[in-house]
Amino acid sequence: MANGPVVKVEALRKTYGDTIAVDGVSFEVARGEIFGMVGPNGAGKTTTIECIEGMRRPDGGSVTVLGIDPQRDGNELRPRIGAQLQTSALPERIRVWEALDLFASFYQRSVDWNVLLERLGLAEKRNAFFSKLSGGQKQRLFIGLALINDPEVVFLDELTTGLDPQARHAIWDLVRDMRDSGKTVFLTTHFMEEAERLCDRVAILEHGRLVALDTPANLIQSIGAETRIAFTVDGKPDLSWLENLPTVTGVDATEDRYVVRGPSDRVIVDVVNALSVKGIRFRDLRTEQPTLEDVFLKVTGRQMRD
Repeated sequence: MANGPVVKVEALRKTYGDTIAVDGVSFEVARGEIFGMVGPNGAGKTTTIECIEGMRRPDGGSVTVLGIDPQRDGNELRPRIGAQLQTSALPERIRVWEALDLFASFYQRSVDWNVLLERLGLAEKRNAFFSKLSGGQKQRLFIGLALINDPEVVFLDELTTGLDPQARHAIWDLVRDMRDSGKTVFLTTHFMEEAERLCDRVAILEHGRLVALDTPANLIQSIGAETRIAFTVDGKPDLSWLENLPTVTGVDATEDRYVVRGPSDRVIVDVVNALSVKGIRFRDLRTEQPTLEDVFLKVTGRQMRD
């Protein structure tokens, strides 16, 4: 098992009445990677991860985690995995340390939750009631509960939804720490930026089907998306001549704002040099690199849904 996939999903299928939530999904997750599953709400992400965790029974296909069938041998698997659910709650009057101590008692083996409090940045909140924690602190506590048994695989379902940017970045650092400590992380999200920054590989799910799977860089490269450079020039001069540059594929103008497109980062250097040579002063220059959201729009043909 040491050299095999940590998670193996083959032709997974799950239906609810006439609704097909997961439609023949297959993929593998390697040991020690952060694997992300992205897509809009209703794409089948949570159903897929719950089938893998053993919380839902698939209607077809097969799932193994650490070589174990989560339905047939769930009692053997559960001590070796940790899970942060999409929707979680604790009693309002339970203290942070009490929650960790309670969950530690569920396992034959657990980590020192005092050390975990320090890692999670919750040491000063150890005696605080759950109801008094901020959104980011609650999420860090739920991650701590998922880590209390020192799992080999950690499942994180929509872990930063509703958090402010500062809390989101703090959570991202925690996820990277999990991987660096040797754990395998499987996360779902509908934030493309989150997947692009965190994940070693990303699967895009839409209408219950797997429509793309690769590293973020390879997914972005595969669609041939263009680099865009936007800037402002006073007086709205005619800059259509920029299209004659070999690295430029198009120029768009709106009032005094220009957007120049090209197939590579070289377009940025060429456009700036060309404007400087002609003595054209520009300001508020910004560049836009292709992102995973461009990939999503390309493979699904429509905007993401919240």
